[in-house]
Amino acid sequence: QLQFVESGGGLVQPGGSLRLSCAASGFTLDYFAIGWYRQAPGKEHERVSCVSTSGGSTSYADSVKGRFTISRDNAKKTVYLQMNSLKPEDTGVYYCTAQPRCSDPVAYWGQGTQVTVSS
Repeated sequence: QLQFVESGGGLVQPGGSLRLSCAASGFTLDYFAIGWYRQAPGKEHERVSCVSTSGGSTSYADSVKGRFTISRDNAKKTVYLQMNSLKPEDTGVYYCTAQPRCSDPVAYWGQGTQVTVSS
């Protein structure tokens, strides 16, 4: 059974950092591009970042460019999202997703992890 487990969320002050992890089980991570989406209260899902199957290609939303870094370790079946210089508007539930390519619709969603940026 394909499953994601996200971790690393929490409460952080503005300007702080968090590192989210997405551990995959039940499937071969190498076959999928992996994305991170977030949903703020009362808003639609927003794609934050995506990494290609090999890790050689990444993309970021304009709102997080220069602050967030996505990476993957296929041997560990884990994808990471390093988030620096966090802002209150980064608050939301962060979801790990899998799709054949970053340009494809999401095929699988994780259960999400809460990130709250507040003083």
